[in-house]
Amino acid sequence: MEEVTEAVNNLTIAEGAAATAGAEGHKKNRIQVSNTKKPLFFYVNLAKRYMQLHEEVELSALGMAIATVVTVAEILKNNGLAVEKKIMTSTVDVKDDTRNRPIQKAKIEILIGKTEKFDELMAAAAEEREAAGAEEEQS
Repeated sequence: MEEVTEAVNNLTIAEGAAATAGAEGHKKNRIQVSNTKKPLFFYVNLAKRYMQLHEEVELSALGMAIATVVTVAEILKNNGLAVEKKIMTSTVDVKDDTRNRPIQKAKIEILIGKTEKFDELMAAAAEEREAAGAEEEQS
């Protein structure tokens, strides 16, 4: 899990934005979640990083990844970091190479915003990590 956190911390936002830009264009505050590519806390930590740069972050997913997006939003809300601003559901046509025709998939977009305590909670978490790192160095 530590390598995931480290990977997220080392990720430049330009790379992340390019990786998450969808067919609808290049949105700097959108995270498209997949349930196969990355672990759950990769997306939680990525959303925290995006929220440090933007007041709002849009979490988006198709099909089976919807459960992951809902879980990410709930973790952020339960930790007091985010508030839900808008939830949009729809269906989209996705090209199915095996059947040679489009299939419909469910889509969800959850717009979350920072809470008033966001910066304070993130600073406290950073201090805890630094203190834990200092303890490890001493032992």
